[in-house]
Amino acid sequence: MSINTIKDPEFKQWLADLKIRIRQSRIKAMIKVNDEMLRLYWDLGHVIVMRQMDAVWGSGFFNDPSKELKAEFPDMQGFFRTRSV
Repeated sequence: MSINTIKDPEFKQWLADLKIRIRQSRIKAMIKVNDEMLRLYWDLGHVIVMRQMDAVWGSGFFNDPSKELKAEFPDMQGFFRTRSV
C-alpha cells in the first residue's frame, strides 16, 4: 500500500469506519455471550433448587454435581459446593 493511499482523507475515513464496525460487532458479541451465560446460571440455580428440595438433609447433594462440573469445565469458576467469603 502506498503512502499516498494512507494520506488520502477518503481512505482514512473508510478505514476509521471499518474500525468502528469491528469494535461495535465485538461489543455486541460480548453482550450476547454475557446474556446467554446469565440465562444459563439463572436456570442452573433454578434446577438446583428444585432438585435440592427432594434431597435428604446430609446426603451430600452438592458434592457430586460440584465435582463433576469442575472436572468437565476446569476453566470455569463457580461450581464449588460452598464459597468462602
